[in-house]
Amino acid sequence: MKTQIVDINSAAELDAFSESHENGHFLQTSLWGKVKNDWKWFGVICRNDAGEITGTLAVLLRKISKLPYHMMYAPRGPVCNFADRETFNALINAAKEEGKKYNAYELKIDKDVPYENEEYRAIASDAGFRFKGRTINFEDYQCRCVIRINLDGRTEDEVFAAFHSDHRRKIRNAIKNNVEIKIHGSEMAETFYEIMKETCERDGFELRPAKYFARILDCFGDKARLYMAYYDGKPIAGAISVLWGDKLWYFYGASSNVNRNVMPNYLLQWEMIKWSIEANCRIYDFRGVAGVIDEENPLFGLYRFKHRFDGTYVEFMGEMDLIIKPAAAKIVSASQEIIKKLR
Repeated sequence: MKTQIVDINSAAELDAFSESHENGHFLQTSLWGKVKNDWKWFGVICRNDAGEITGTLAVLLRKISKLPYHMMYAPRGPVCNFADRETFNALINAAKEEGKKYNAYELKIDKDVPYENEEYRAIASDAGFRFKGRTINFEDYQCRCVIRINLDGRTEDEVFAAFHSDHRRKIRNAIKNNVEIKIHGSEMAETFYEIMKETCERDGFELRPAKYFARILDCFGDKARLYMAYYDGKPIAGAISVLWGDKLWYFYGASSNVNRNVMPNYLLQWEMIKWSIEANCRIYDFRGVAGVIDEENPLFGLYRFKHRFDGTYVEFMGEMDLIIKPAAAKIVSASQEIIKKLR
């Protein structure tokens, strides 16, 4: 196995492999590195003796406050066959070596591999990764538990018929109420941001700046769409989705506090699901839901909304950390605890 380090402007092969591989992810691309422009980025490509790419790893680096250390983070990486121990190790070792340039103290990964995959767990454990363990809701960098629709070549009619009857009714009501769905690019990012501001204030989520949403749409080009729902000519809801390979992700969603009775969110989801069917996707990914499915959980409504689109609940293995510099890791941890107390 041979590995190669690529920078953010020479990563076409890495991006192409991530897009074509069944375990690829849009976060494992140089495009995502350009979205996260406040992080450093590098990529690793692994090839076999025939020169064929067997795996890739896209790594983000962030400096820890005023300390002389960087954390390395490979969201949803690496991209390779889950059982390919040799490629996994080659990618991780290359990242560790490159990390020396940045005085990296750890490498964090959170591949979207099913929780019950014991073979992958053993490969990661043998490589030195320690598992964070199960989390309840959204404590991790990426969602540990998601809802996914398995499309498998099904038609629009077949997919729609599998929705919960209440969801089908609400989609039809949105259409009867003349809710109009339009597809936009970054020119409407500010409008989406204003609606997102209402959503975050209502539901207690972190608010990203408008420029962040614009970068997603600009960097991914025709692979990303901003769907906006209009009622009486006014935007009342929106959603950003990203298409990569054989999967489409519902990435961000927002809805106004007014006119929620015309059910724009249900129609938005249906339009994005139709895009995934048109693109011959294998999976439509709703992303995060609660790690504990209980009606007493404040996030149960989010689970019910996504699950009733005939979604399957999937639990991933979650975050795992490879500590490269134990002493530095202890210093960083202590520093972060002090910062928390001061806040």
